[in-house]
Amino acid sequence: MKLVNIGFGNMVSASRMVAIVSPESAPIKRIIQDAKERGTLIDATHGRRTRAVIITDSDHIILTYLQSETVANRMTEDESVIDDEEEEDE
Repeated sequence: MKLVNIGFGNMVSASRMVAIVSPESAPIKRIIQDAKERGTLIDATHGRRTRAVIITDSDHIILTYLQSETVANRMTEDESVIDDEEEEDE
């Protein structure tokens, strides 16, 4: 299982992520409000401004202060590190 750091030591399973979106649009704001009402919202911003919203396959909505590009880069950086280590073992 691969975990992605989303800030402040919080981690999310990369295989469970469906989308990383900006919180600015009205539909995403509605998704956040619905998740809050259902109890499936996870706020990992630690009081900072929400810059990205992570949607998981279990319908949990995760708020993070990192930009979506940063989270996506952390996912790909981790893969390249793992690939490099596997090549060295051979």
